[in-house]
Amino acid sequence: MPDEQMAGAGSAPAPPGGTPGVPPVPPRPLDPIDRSIMRLLQADGRASIRSVAEQVHVSRANAYARINRLIDDGVIRGFTARVNHERAGQGASAYITLKIVQNSWRTVREQLRELPGAAHIALVSGDFDVLLLVHTPDNRTLRELVLTRLQAIPEVLSTRTLLVFEETDLLAPGPGPAAPPAITED
Repeated sequence: MPDEQMAGAGSAPAPPGGTPGVPPVPPRPLDPIDRSIMRLLQADGRASIRSVAEQVHVSRANAYARINRLIDDGVIRGFTARVNHERAGQGASAYITLKIVQNSWRTVREQLRELPGAAHIALVSGDFDVLLLVHTPDNRTLRELVLTRLQAIPEVLSTRTLLVFEETDLLAPGPGPAAPPAITED
């Protein structure tokens, strides 16, 4: 297998609950090298095994084995691109809080997954039940999403929309916008 490819990249991780009827395996403790590998891959999911190994001061075989273990254990759930939503035509972003009917989380979650622009859904504690992050082309589309799609879900009791004026990508290298990925031959 070429140095740049990782086993499991692109394959589906195990389901969150594990196998029905089989008790979940407790998570293995992560050491500082595992945490460093995770930070590097969060910043650049396309980093080669060689590059990761050099930066965390282990052999390529050790880095490869650690990354595969992190994937197999479900610590690393996949590799993805970080998108500049504005440049992708999704210039309006908002966090929307929802109060929902008690015990309707699973039903509501499945309906929220179908919403265009839904980026993150979380069941939370506090004054509301669900926190939803959406990206839409503009405020008119956002308004339609909230007024016609969200509020039409019977289990949604109320919503509150918080417009995002500016975002900071904490995983981007250095200050300012993320630099385009460097394509290197190792």
